Amino acid sequence: MKRKCLLIVTVLFIMPSLALAGQERIAVAANGETPEASVSSRPGLAPFILFFDAEGKFMEAVPNPGKNGIAVAGFLAKRGVTIIVAEGFGPIIVEIMNGEGIKPVTFTGTAAVAVKAVLRAK
Repeated sequence: MKRKCLLIVTVLFIMPSLALAGQERIAVAANGETPEASVSSRPGLAPFILFFDAEGKFMEAVPNPGKNGIAVAGFLAKRGVTIIVAEGFGPIIVEIMNGEGIKPVTFTGTAAVAVKAVLRAK
């Protein structure tokens, strides 16, 4: 019984990360909950984080969990984000994001246009 429970718990924790393996997720620090929202000045100051898949499809908007760079970086890494878009980044958050395997991209405009620009730049 203990082995069965351990196996179930292991599968529940591993499966989400396997589902994200090899998939790109783009996050946008935004001032609103929709793709039409403007890109926020900094990830740590953004009221919302918007998530998009590798094709640029809007997935969801989540209130910024920590409102500071370190908390945001960990949150994004756990969500499988590979690219974060904001108007700007401080040197410390860039270092933290790079350590998490997240590429910071600067952009001014709406979240939807930012994601299209990121995808075109590939």
